[in-house]
Amino acid sequence: MTDDPKGTRQQTAPPAAVNPAFSPQEMVAIVDGNNVVTGSAPRAVMRRDGLIHRAAYILVFDSRGRLFVQERTLTKDIFPGYHDLCTGGVVLAGEEYEASARRELEEEIGVKDAVLRFLFDFYGEYAGQKVWGRVFSCVADGPFTLQPEEVSGGGFCDLEAVKHLVETAPCTPDSVYVFFRSIERPGL
Repeated sequence: MTDDPKGTRQQTAPPAAVNPAFSPQEMVAIVDGNNVVTGSAPRAVMRRDGLIHRAAYILVFDSRGRLFVQERTLTKDIFPGYHDLCTGGVVLAGEEYEASARRELEEEIGVKDAVLRFLFDFYGEYAGQKVWGRVFSCVADGPFTLQPEEVSGGGFCDLEAVKHLVETAPCTPDSVYVFFRSIERPGL
């Protein structure tokens, strides 16, 4: 990620996979380098052409302070089979960040009416993708209803276990950035 103060983190992971053919049929918001909406495009085109887009990221903690870590399905259009430290996804055309975060929470893990806490915005580039992300956190204890098209499993992990997972298993690079930035900055 471009504004990571500690530089790029090393992970043991297979090469990043981007497969536009697996992209859902949806129109996503396309933005410029200043995060101003310039139009929309099909998700497959956004992935294929590396268009700058928006994404919402939600760090889901339980009441004990553990983080919910997802296992992505093998049919995801980007980083299939990786661990994801965030719930979330691309912002659709005509959608705002918070609405996207709420939609993704409900779709991916069945959480409705969560109290979202804004943490920060960032710009990142990885695997040929360019994204303006907005990061939120929330508390939800579950049980969760996982979306079978996107989430093959998951569970709560204490923060030390998450750090170990990042060092030993493939994790989505944007969620790793979000995780470390959020825990390393007091007050977030």
